[in-house]
Amino acid sequence: MYQLKRTQFVKTDLETCWNFFSAPANLQVITPDYMGFKVLTPVPDEMYHGLIISYKVSPVLRIPMNWVTEITYVKDGSYFVDEQRQGPYKMWHHEHHFKEVEGGVEMTDIVSYSLPFGFLGRFVHWLFIRKQLEGIFNYRIKKVDELF
Repeated sequence: MYQLKRTQFVKTDLETCWNFFSAPANLQVITPDYMGFKVLTPVPDEMYHGLIISYKVSPVLRIPMNWVTEITYVKDGSYFVDEQRQGPYKMWHHEHHFKEVEGGVEMTDIVSYSLPFGFLGRFVHWLFIRKQLEGIFNYRIKKVDELF
């Protein structure tokens, strides 16, 4: 199992930050274009516990693959969790935490994940996956700084 953690200071109030990140359609806004990310299912303005979202993503050589996640926990204004139900990972658990601090919001992402295929999966993680995930979250940090 692997884990990626990123913490970012967002220069806005908690309500504005929560409203942006809890709107499923905004995920496409903060995902790099090269991922070919598209939300396939109609999504509500706000997420809720049990929400299933289907995506199309092309992370490797522009080969499209389906990814389905479920919102498994939501505490309004504080945190939410999405978990993969179908996709490239053996397991994907993504926590999104929001904490009001002086002058803005401290936002923390914690992604716990594992890959299929045993040794081959570990090798691909070392070779490619870890760097790609770090790149995606680095992009998000820059994009969120631009937006807020």
